[in-house]
Amino acid sequence: MKSIDRYMVRLVAVPLISTLVISAMLLVLDRMLRLFDFVATEGGPVAVVWKMLANLLPEYLGLGIPIGLLLGVLLAFRKLATTSELDVMRGVGMSYWRLLRVPYMFAIVLAAINLAIVGFVQPYARYAYEGLRFELRTGALGASIKVGEFTHFSDKMTVRIEKSRDEGRKLSGIFVKAVSKTGSSYAVTAESGKFLATDNPEEIVFQLSNGVLVNEAPGIATPRVLTFSTHNLPIPLPQYGNFRRRGERNLELTLPELARIGRDPGSNAELRDTSRSAFHFRVVEVSTMFLLPLLALALGVPPKRSSSALGVFLAIVMVVTYHKVNQYAEAIGGLGRIDPLIALWTPFLFFAALVLWMFYTIAYVPDGQPIGALERVFSKIGKAIGRWMPGRRIPEASAP
Repeated sequence: MKSIDRYMVRLVAVPLISTLVISAMLLVLDRMLRLFDFVATEGGPVAVVWKMLANLLPEYLGLGIPIGLLLGVLLAFRKLATTSELDVMRGVGMSYWRLLRVPYMFAIVLAAINLAIVGFVQPYARYAYEGLRFELRTGALGASIKVGEFTHFSDKMTVRIEKSRDEGRKLSGIFVKAVSKTGSSYAVTAESGKFLATDNPEEIVFQLSNGVLVNEAPGIATPRVLTFSTHNLPIPLPQYGNFRRRGERNLELTLPELARIGRDPGSNAELRDTSRSAFHFRVVEVSTMFLLPLLALALGVPPKRSSSALGVFLAIVMVVTYHKVNQYAEAIGGLGRIDPLIALWTPFLFFAALVLWMFYTIAYVPDGQPIGALERVFSKIGKAIGRWMPGRRIPEASAP
C-alpha cells in the first residue's frame, strides 16, 4: 500500500470509528433507560437488561455502520480540502477516483459486515430479545412476586411479601392464602421465608420461619391453628404457553428465509408481499452503502475560500430522509399496493442518479460545486442575520 493510501486510511478510520462508537452508545443509552424502567416495572433482575441490550446491538450496528462510513469519508475529504492538501494532490495528477480507492475498500468491507448483520445475525438477536421480554412478562425470570402486592399463582393461591432484602433472598412479612382441590383452605403468616428450588420444574418450595398456619376444611367445624418454627410450603409455578417460534415476524427472518417465502406460491399473498418488501429493503439499504463514498466526496469538499459545514449537515439529512423513504416504501410494498421491487428500487435509482450527478459536478465540471447555490444562499442569510443582530455600541472618544 502506498503512503497516500495509508494516509487516507488514517483520515477515514478515525472519524468512522468515532462516529460508530458514539452513535451506538447514544442508541444504547436511550434504550437502556427504557429497559431499566420496563424491567423494574416487571420486577425482573437487573442483569437481564444487559442481555437485552446485547441482543439489540446488531440492530444498532445496522443503522450506525452506514452513518459511520458516510461521516468518516466526508470528514476525511473535508480535512484535505480545508488544509489545501486536496489541491496539491489534484495538482500532481491524482484523480478523485484514485482518492476514492481507500474509501471504497472501507465501503466493501463494511457492506459485507452490514449484510451479515441485517441478513443473518439481527434476526436471531431480535428473536432472543423478544424471548427475554416474554419471560419477563410471564415471570419466568423470577419476577412473579412483587413486594407489597398480592400475587396470584393461579386462581387458588395468593401470596404477599412485605419486605425483600439481599436481592430477594431474604423475605419478611409473609402472607399466603391457598385453596386445595378437595375444598380445604389454609392461611399462613410468617415472620420470614425464602424460596428453594426443587427437582420438579413446575413448582418451588417456600420455606417459612416463625409463623402461624390456619387450616379450614369442609368436614371440620373448628379451624385448626398450627404454630411452627419452620414450614415448607410447595407453590406451583404459573403455567404459560411456550414462546412463539422464530419467524412469525419479518424482523426475525434471515435473507434466505425471506426469499424462500417470497417465492413460495403456496403462501398467502399478504405474507409474500411483506416478505418480499423486507427482503428488498435490506438489500437496498446495503446497496446504498456503495453510493456513500461518492456522496461524501461531493458534500465534503466546500467551495473555495469557504469553511462552511453545510455539506456535513446536508449529507446526514439526505441519508436519514432516504432511509425514511425506504421504510415507507417497505410498508407500502407490504400492503400489496405497489410491487415491492418497484417500491424499493425506484427511490434507490433516484438517489443514485442524484449522487452521481453531484459527484460528476465536483469531479468533472470546472469549479463545479453541487451545493454552491445553497452555500451562497446560506451565506447571504448569515450576513443578513449578522447585520440585523443588535451589537454593542462603542462610544466615540471625546476630543481633548
